[in-house]
Amino acid sequence: MTLNIDPISLEVFRNAFESSADQMALILMRTAHSPIVRDAMDFSTAICDASGQNLAQGLTTPMHLGSFVDAMRHLIRQYEGRIATGDVFIANDPYLASGQHLPDIYVVRPVFEGMRLCAWAATIAHHVDVGGLVPGSNSLGAVEIHQEGLRLPFVKLAEGGVLNAIVLDIIAANVRVPDQVLGDLHAQMAACLVGEREMLELFARYGADTVMMYGDALQDYSERLARAAIAKIPDGTYRFSDHIDGLGENPQPIRFEVQLIVKGDELTADWTGTSPQVKGGINAPISFCKSNVYAALRCVMPLDVPNCHGYTRPIHVVAPEGSVLNARYPAPCGARGITGYRIVDCVFGALAQALPDAIAADGAGGSTLPSFSGWHEGKRFVFSECIMGTWGATSRHDGQEGVPHMASNQANVPVEMIECDYPIRIEQYGYAADTGGAGKYRGGLGVVREYRMLTDEVYFGVRSDKAVHAPHGLFGGAAGALALNVIRSATSERKLPPMPMVPITLSRGEVYRHVMAGGGGFGDPLEREPESVRTDVLDGKVSPAGARSAYGVVLDGDVRVDTAATRSLRASRAASGRATGA
Repeated sequence: MTLNIDPISLEVFRNAFESSADQMALILMRTAHSPIVRDAMDFSTAICDASGQNLAQGLTTPMHLGSFVDAMRHLIRQYEGRIATGDVFIANDPYLASGQHLPDIYVVRPVFEGMRLCAWAATIAHHVDVGGLVPGSNSLGAVEIHQEGLRLPFVKLAEGGVLNAIVLDIIAANVRVPDQVLGDLHAQMAACLVGEREMLELFARYGADTVMMYGDALQDYSERLARAAIAKIPDGTYRFSDHIDGLGENPQPIRFEVQLIVKGDELTADWTGTSPQVKGGINAPISFCKSNVYAALRCVMPLDVPNCHGYTRPIHVVAPEGSVLNARYPAPCGARGITGYRIVDCVFGALAQALPDAIAADGAGGSTLPSFSGWHEGKRFVFSECIMGTWGATSRHDGQEGVPHMASNQANVPVEMIECDYPIRIEQYGYAADTGGAGKYRGGLGVVREYRMLTDEVYFGVRSDKAVHAPHGLFGGAAGALALNVIRSATSERKLPPMPMVPITLSRGEVYRHVMAGGGGFGDPLEREPESVRTDVLDGKVSPAGARSAYGVVLDGDVRVDTAATRSLRASRAASGRATGA
């Protein structure tokens, strides 16, 4: 076929693919049953070409962006010659299906034009429970994947349009809240059906050959733009290290080491030196490692780069097998999300050396994932959510607050929805003063969330981080405040490690309090405008004592800047080389 690509038509097809993926996302969100999918929006949708490469992804979770291609290629190899119209496939296993972790279930549908396979409508959603050791299936204490829940290789959930009730029965028998899990699976199937419909309409209007030709051209166009963006990064090797606090009561740091090697229009992320895989559920499969590297680098590319597989072609990822970023069977992966966040943070840390004006200081380190389960009004409940979040400051503005990590794009579940559906009352939801790292631009404040139990014998588990290793500042900016997890009763208060490996039982009236880490600051705090500090004090974001100790700003009794005292204090601090106080 002679290629005759019209740039205007290419943009039309790009938007058509993206619109189709967004339509899928809206259908999935509006028909899902569980809060973690419906409200927290922990899911993604994609239109893929016949070979399984992303043509477009819905406006959902960036860290899923690069995960579809490995799973789709696995599926196509496994079922070559046995894929037909009306089939629907399901899988979740990292080792049997190139999946992410067991709660993330793929549901995908082939799109045929006549007898020819031309595209795929694909979804991935985090399910509230898939069985295993603990409710929510995010067990930090698992030592192998067999303890984490129901493992699904790629199997046909429907064949020729006929639903496979046996598969649904097996799933229902292995999960704690089958109504929600099956409801979310049906929402995924509905989204795939919409994706198929949208693509068939394109085929009918333009012809499948033309649509597929422009799909290939879009991949090449995205690659060209990505290469141009990488070529603007100065050649060199940029190194950065970071940590996950560790597992259990006596956490040992889990180290991440990255070298970003930029040479011309290609970039390699080499993770040699990263900690070995651990006997706990935070290991990542290599596909997830790649996906997060892709997501981080996409953040520093121009907006006009299409979010399709083509932009990943000049990006190479090296992660030693058996490391926490390329786990070897049967390593558990249930809580691997925190590992993905740290991958992105490390890439940003390295890029800050090459692109200081394009990178924010470190943020809260990703979502905190609390899980609660018990019995209420005669029914089993499981509730998990992804608490977001705050960013570090940039060279141009303070860190944003109440926002997801750049790798997610998810949301906190509304307080009203939690209190309506579960025996839990949200006692506090807001920001914690003095948690943003000081700087010329201040880091965002940590989010506070408190959950009071309204029933007895509630299972509780949490995956959090940054309680030991604070979010770093950049170019003289101070670190953000550490995260905190506390269980409070009427008579006592108990501080928890960031990732307890032993299940905790909460009683009626007990409160789980979480304070997320604050974002890091950017630049010298003594260069922050005193009036900006005063505004922060009036807004309750910084205390008067914090204004003095962190910024050298003195306020009088009427909360006005004492200019002379401020000038004197800052001069004294600058002379002593001490930019910030305690």
